[in-house]
Amino acid sequence: MTASTPASFLWGVATAGHQTDGDDTTSDTSFLELTQPSVFAEPSGSACRSWELWERDLDLAVDMGLNAYRFSVEWCRVEPEEGSVDETALAHYEDVIDGCLARGLAPIVTFSHFTAPHWFACRGSWLADDAAERFARFCTLVMERIGDRIALAVTLNEPNLQRQLAGGFLPPQVWEAHRANLHAASAAAGVERYRAGNVQVLEELDVFEEGFERAHVAARAAIKAVRPDLPVGLSLAVADDVAAPGGEAERDRVREECYGRWVRLCADDDFIGVQNYERIVHGPDGRAGAEGGHTPPEPDSLGGAVRYIHEASGAPILVSEHGINTQDDAERCAFLPAALASLDRAIADGVPVLGYCHWTLLDNYEWIFAYGPRFGLHEVDRDTFARTPKPSAGVYAAEIRRRTPVATGAGR
Repeated sequence: MTASTPASFLWGVATAGHQTDGDDTTSDTSFLELTQPSVFAEPSGSACRSWELWERDLDLAVDMGLNAYRFSVEWCRVEPEEGSVDETALAHYEDVIDGCLARGLAPIVTFSHFTAPHWFACRGSWLADDAAERFARFCTLVMERIGDRIALAVTLNEPNLQRQLAGGFLPPQVWEAHRANLHAASAAAGVERYRAGNVQVLEELDVFEEGFERAHVAARAAIKAVRPDLPVGLSLAVADDVAAPGGEAERDRVREECYGRWVRLCADDDFIGVQNYERIVHGPDGRAGAEGGHTPPEPDSLGGAVRYIHEASGAPILVSEHGINTQDDAERCAFLPAALASLDRAIADGVPVLGYCHWTLLDNYEWIFAYGPRFGLHEVDRDTFARTPKPSAGVYAAEIRRRTPVATGAGR
């Protein structure tokens, strides 16, 4: 049986500026992509050209019957040089916000989706003493321009991701590539310490998380100062951590390491964003099961991740990202209904879920792995940038219709 969702439930897609917009030349990530040796497989280049084609992207969301659209306002575009505001960029984001509203899409805005300005990285990124203050000023600037029309505000995207990746997702040679890229970037920029939120070295994980924590607190205060009623939270990378017999203590240790700081910090936030892509099985001596503790894509992992974060924090949940990397869209077509059924069960058991945003609208730039992974509901031609719906886009639309007795999607 499929559960129905209230009219206020947000059905959306999640996107990120650097991964889709293209021709981003003023961010820390673009600098690292172009500095050799680079940990990035290739530069992002034109990405999906969403900076120009954003109206087409919003129309794709409408075509699926969505009522929400998550995107990021890129700090490096708004403040490409320290203290210099690009009014054209602010006007662009205002157009996107108004375009969402005109189509019946609730704008979910992320204020930092990994990337930051190049000048910010030259100052040490989130490790700098005044990083939180500078980020809060940026948040205030954005809020004063478009804050009256935002539906939900996400301050930071996955500030715990590097910690999670350090648990075994990335091999040692990738961490060494991080180090080499940052060393080369420091030399190329002529600074002592070039740093970036999504390219870190293991010995700095703690101080980065401390910087992210200060930034979230400052950003939340800045956003609420402009608009007290706007729901504010952050998003976390959350695996569904499962204990094999005897593995309960190891599971709980990993949970504390990856999420403990954040569930305590955000317990009083308006929501916590859960971003789930995997299940990890923990044995008494570490990861167990298939592929070193990684199970094959497991639809039920979504329900498990959502339940855990709510139980640990008491906060409402927004599924701010969830999806599957596969070259075979038939796998996605089978995965989506089963995953949403696991979310249905969590909601039926009393977990307060505000909405679900699928990652992602388009096959896009997936950071160090570049254009290899395929998470999109739409293909993108790398030469023409034409968007083509995959069958999974229709499956997602059908799942929404099944759960929405009275249509709430835009233009329907």
